[in-house]
Amino acid sequence: MHFTKRLREGVRCGEITCSVRIWHSPRVTVGKRYQMEEGEIEVDSIEPIGFPDITPELARASGFLGVLDLLKVAKHGSGDRIYLIRFHYVPPRAKRPARKKTV
Repeated sequence: MHFTKRLREGVRCGEITCSVRIWHSPRVTVGKRYQMEEGEIEVDSIEPIGFPDITPELARASGFLGVLDLLKVAKHGSGDRIYLIRFHYVPPRAKRPARKKTV
């Protein structure tokens, strides 16, 4: 899953945990992880929704100022189905120091 630059910090810190996407069919799979910068996004659920379900509250929870702001970004190509995707950010694992070889 890709996020516009202005949303990435909110995703990383856990403020944004859902996204509305307009696609022909889902482009992500529940339980799978998708690279986002140094960490990953793990998809928790995908739910088909309708335009009436896109409320100002949902738009703000998705990191947008309002419904129109969200709709400008949510449409990807010629898709006509609306999906609500819930996810969580998985930070990168801390790198362990290299083990010393014993001879």
